[in-house]
Amino acid sequence: MVSADLHASIDLYTLSRDVKSVDYEPEQFPGAIYRNADPDAVFIIFKNGKMICTKTKTEADIKRALESVAEVMAKYVVETPPAEEPKRSKRSNPS
Repeated sequence: MVSADLHASIDLYTLSRDVKSVDYEPEQFPGAIYRNADPDAVFIIFKNGKMICTKTKTEADIKRALESVAEVMAKYVVETPPAEEPKRSKRSNPS
């Protein structure tokens, strides 16, 4: 099992309407279930872009499955968070 984050909000309603391999029943569970064919993998995808991947057997399969799902999900991004500015350390001001 692997978890990942797309760092974007996903429109799960449209995703489930457009993609036949996605099941989404928000009344029963808040995540959409996406079944990837090659490599064989199952993703649970949440609106906030966080995902859990199961059924993969090797690291190579995980990488290929993540690349595949990211390509599909890119079409259903509704919002991306703003980039964080680097934190600056506070300097004390001698007075």
